[in-house]
Amino acid sequence: MKAAPFAYHRPDSIAEAASLLGDLGEDAKILAGGQSLVPMLAMRLTHFENLIDISRIEELRDIELRDEAVWIGAGTPHALVGLDDEVAESVPLLTLATPHIGHFQIRTRGTLGGAIAHADPAAEYAAAALALDAEIEATSTRGTRRIPAARFFTGLWETALAADEILTAVAFPVWSGRCGFSVHEFARRHGDFAIAGTTLAVQLDDQDRVSRCGIGLLGMGSTPERGTPAESAVLGRHLSDITAEEVGRLAVSALDDIPADLQGTAAYRSKVCATMVARAWTEAITAALETTEAVHA
Repeated sequence: MKAAPFAYHRPDSIAEAASLLGDLGEDAKILAGGQSLVPMLAMRLTHFENLIDISRIEELRDIELRDEAVWIGAGTPHALVGLDDEVAESVPLLTLATPHIGHFQIRTRGTLGGAIAHADPAAEYAAAALALDAEIEATSTRGTRRIPAARFFTGLWETALAADEILTAVAFPVWSGRCGFSVHEFARRHGDFAIAGTTLAVQLDDQDRVSRCGIGLLGMGSTPERGTPAESAVLGRHLSDITAEEVGRLAVSALDDIPADLQGTAAYRSKVCATMVARAWTEAITAALETTEAVHA
């Protein structure tokens, strides 16, 4: 099939894009990398009278460390995020997540902002944003505001963005000290959407107690989810008192809308996700302890 006819707009700046979106209203849709939107248009699962292509706006492709966070422009391709030295040093969870996103062609064209704005429940960057307590920058002709990731994903492919707002950047806090990060997911084939998975970050104090923990879950609801019960349960506890199996079990314990489809039942997804969280916990803790050993070496 082919997409229904639409008008194509290619602004040169954020201000021009915001003005277009404000003027065209609900008849317009932002086109970033197009790796999700274009197939949906081609299959006529959705239609918009106007597409506003922001893929060539240079000011949307910055990666900058400021205010103890790495700010990544919404138009930055996945591949550049995965290769960037600043990201690898300051937000390694993104570096670990990038290879799981589709295939290299998708990572070359798809953008970080597009992936988060699309709000797919199996999106790796969306789960990482939740785990790290990222903030999403939204811009319109009315100004700019920041939306915490915890309040950004509102439903299947739905976000807190207003109809006239463009996602222009995401700020990922830098976790310092004794930290470990891990991404584990299960898919039928590499490059497929994850049936279940996790992005996990953990921080330890000097006595090997958990001082901070973030767990994002993939494929476990209508939106990217967070393993809040597990995060709360491990805080302040010594590593010797925590098992990986406990963390995995608690991470999925509060989910009540786990999808069931041709990929598996809700019970199957829950078991797979708990296993992925357990594996990620073990790997992240190992990395945190190795970081400490490297500092003292």
